[in-house]
Amino acid sequence: MLESWIAGPTKSAIVDFVARSLGDIAPEERVAVFDNDGTLWCEKPAYIQLDFLVRRLAEQARADPQLTQQQPYRAAAAGDLAWFGDAVTKHYNGDDSQLKPLVGGILSAFAGLTVEEHADQVKKLFASAEHPTLRRPYTACGYTPMVELLRYLEENGFTNYIASGGGRDFMRPVTGALYGIPPERVIGSSVGLDFAEGDLRTTSRPEFLDDGPVKPVRIWGRTGRRPILAAGNSNGDIEMLEFTHGLRLLVLHDDPDREFDYTAGAEKALKRAEREGWTVVSMRNDWTSVFGD
Repeated sequence: MLESWIAGPTKSAIVDFVARSLGDIAPEERVAVFDNDGTLWCEKPAYIQLDFLVRRLAEQARADPQLTQQQPYRAAAAGDLAWFGDAVTKHYNGDDSQLKPLVGGILSAFAGLTVEEHADQVKKLFASAEHPTLRRPYTACGYTPMVELLRYLEENGFTNYIASGGGRDFMRPVTGALYGIPPERVIGSSVGLDFAEGDLRTTSRPEFLDDGPVKPVRIWGRTGRRPILAAGNSNGDIEMLEFTHGLRLLVLHDDPDREFDYTAGAEKALKRAEREGWTVVSMRNDWTSVFGD
């Protein structure tokens, strides 16, 4: 049971909450929601989906060099991952100046593909790519303690969902193998789809950016329930944690030896956790291992 979790207040908070839930809460009401990037898998030095996107943007820039006169194509062609990371961090701190061109690139990058073609491209990335600094396959970048938590919750009658700012159709092809979470329980950002001649195809129309206050809306829309457990790691998860009426977990990246040490993009969430008694999960102090090595 939670073998990679160190005995202490954090593990006890989880175990005690689950034990109370068994007596007080019906199984159908035991809904748990998890952010993905930085909560279930590694998000530094850049999001895994960002690698997928950058490869596509660079491909488009090679086909049309004029695109390199604007972002995000310029950064993709130059391999400037810092620009993309800064765009997301600034967004979490209320500055969307870089997010707008980034979203524009995201929306147009895969327009016209069938949903199956898009899924195949995702699977190809995970079959071959590795993390640029950890030097481990992307399929081995999930946090073992969090996967253990997913299994522990399932064993106690919980239904787990992913509620992420990441792309829904980027996550769905791999969440079953990585986390045991099927595609129908993946909530994420999405573009519009068109149906024609028997196929669903991606478009460049935005549908949802599943972040901040949109997360509770999307969770309710998909589950019809208020979660009793939620786990996140950033300012974009605050509203999801607020919406949860049970155990609130905030993953703290404070382990530079086994992963990374940073609070950028999580400053507000950490203040809320301290003020309101949310359970902060320290990678350094609460996990015996990060990736199960």
